[in-house]
Amino acid sequence: MILGLLEHESGVPVDTSLEALTLARDLADDGEPVEVVAFGAEGGAVADHLGEYGVDAVHHVTHDRLDSYAPDAWAESVSQLVGAVDPDAVLAPGSDRGQEVLARLGTAMDLPMAANCVDVEENGAYEVTRHRWGGSLIEKARLDAPTKLLSVAAHELPAEAAEEATDPAVETFEPALEEEHLEVRVDRVEESDEEGVPLGEARVVVGGGRGVGGPENYDQLEELADLLGGTVGASRAAVNEGWRPHDDQIGLTGAKISPDIYIACGISGAVQHMVGCKGSENILAINTDPEAAIMQKGDYAVVGDLHEVVPELNDAIRERQ
Repeated sequence: MILGLLEHESGVPVDTSLEALTLARDLADDGEPVEVVAFGAEGGAVADHLGEYGVDAVHHVTHDRLDSYAPDAWAESVSQLVGAVDPDAVLAPGSDRGQEVLARLGTAMDLPMAANCVDVEENGAYEVTRHRWGGSLIEKARLDAPTKLLSVAAHELPAEAAEEATDPAVETFEPALEEEHLEVRVDRVEESDEEGVPLGEARVVVGGGRGVGGPENYDQLEELADLLGGTVGASRAAVNEGWRPHDDQIGLTGAKISPDIYIACGISGAVQHMVGCKGSENILAINTDPEAAIMQKGDYAVVGDLHEVVPELNDAIRERQ
């Protein structure tokens, strides 16, 4: 059996968890079940969304102290569940939370963990292909353990439906937790003041780098994003200059995006930035330097001054609309 750690928002699975389930199905032998573990009051509701992804059962973790995220408590809960159901592997999405819980689970159970996997072949042990250094290095490794722990690189695999739908059963699981497992936990959640579509969910992203020239010049990028129903991001250089908040940063130390199109304006395309945007379906680069790295890596390129190109692009879109 393959067990997946599932993240959800109000009972709706997040995309990265569905991506991980696609790999979990590939790992499951013929007839071997794929099951998930879900936390939170609405964890059981995820079953309504998982039949099309071939999930056989949902283990809904319930505990009167687990009304919010607590990494050690989550890891301990999964550890106890692993002892009860004995899966061949535990897969988690390559999100901050998925990575953290799986790392703590590995420590608790003295098991190795392979992070950010994009492909797995079973040959007794697992032969894994995974991202290192933010995706700038691809590593092939061998993972051999009684229970294999893997996280699946975010936005690298499609979330594909199963060939045959299932009717997932929901089984409650109440772990035995100690106070030490709850020392670190989310105390409160505050909503961001930022409006619009979050970077990680946007289907269109307009990014601005050092070439934008200053915070006042992002107005034309905001206009382009609004016309296309997208959102604005930034390079680390622009964030370091104080032109945009860190929440807008795209790259190794910022957000990872996977839009249908990423329009990069005045961005050179350093390796750290490309790590954050390589999941884009299409990249359109606008830059005065035809030799800029992003011009070579993009699907489309416009050699020109973004301060001239973007306003004309905005005008053309308005006319078309």
